[in-house]
Amino acid sequence: MSGRTAEKVLGPGDPAPFVVFNAAGNSPFLIIGDHAGSAVPHRLQSLGLQRDDLRRHIAIDIGVLGLGQALARLLDAPFVHQAYSRLVIDCNRLPARPDAIPEVSDGTPIPANRHLSDRARHARSAAIHGPYHAAIAAVLDTRRTSVEETILLSLHSFTPKMDGLTRPWGVGVLHGSGRTEFALGLRDALAEQADLIVGDNEPYAMDETDYTVPFHAFPRNLPYAEIEVRQDLVGNPSGQEAWATRLADAARLAAEISSMREGSEQAPTPGHERSQGGMA
Repeated sequence: MSGRTAEKVLGPGDPAPFVVFNAAGNSPFLIIGDHAGSAVPHRLQSLGLQRDDLRRHIAIDIGVLGLGQALARLLDAPFVHQAYSRLVIDCNRLPARPDAIPEVSDGTPIPANRHLSDRARHARSAAIHGPYHAAIAAVLDTRRTSVEETILLSLHSFTPKMDGLTRPWGVGVLHGSGRTEFALGLRDALAEQADLIVGDNEPYAMDETDYTVPFHAFPRNLPYAEIEVRQDLVGNPSGQEAWATRLADAARLAAEISSMREGSEQAPTPGHERSQGGMA
């Protein structure tokens, strides 16, 4: 399943702005990949960058496409992911934010993003950002009738070094407002795995820069987790498969524990049941 739009930014030879992998997946999980793609519309001429730049972490969350597909298969979950590079427009940012279309990323100038007019920015948003988020919303709405409750898993990856500092975490679990019980359970389940340093809102914290999880999970009151895996661990197919297994095991455990806790909180105590019976 895919979506296509082509007005000014996208041409007939460009890929659709989103892809839904394993669309028939029927588990509670929905996986999303805001930065899984690296495509650039032909009309933007590679953004003025060298080909190697479009393979770097500034352009794509390295490993997330393969990781998401492997995880989708293991969890029997749909995987909605972006086809275009985050340098064209960052789908995890409010389109009006300056960093949604950065002029410089990690010290690298992005020539085609300089001095854009509001009209040009809106065209990118309408062609790519809008259809991607509409696809996520449509999947969530459709699943209301077939899945008891969706758990939103947002997949990202992070570079092992940033600003000269080595990042020790193998994975980070990000959470903020809304229903955090699943994210905290996932964090704890991953921490039980041997030889794994798990970041709690590290190497990033969920804040006002994040768009996708707050936009889709918070108003629907859905459990969620934003997951950051270090890129050197998922840079090849074997690493992606290994990490998909790690994440699938931890996600199932976290979902089970969250469900049990929710059930125990909702169930009336025996004393409360007797009290109600006595008053009847």
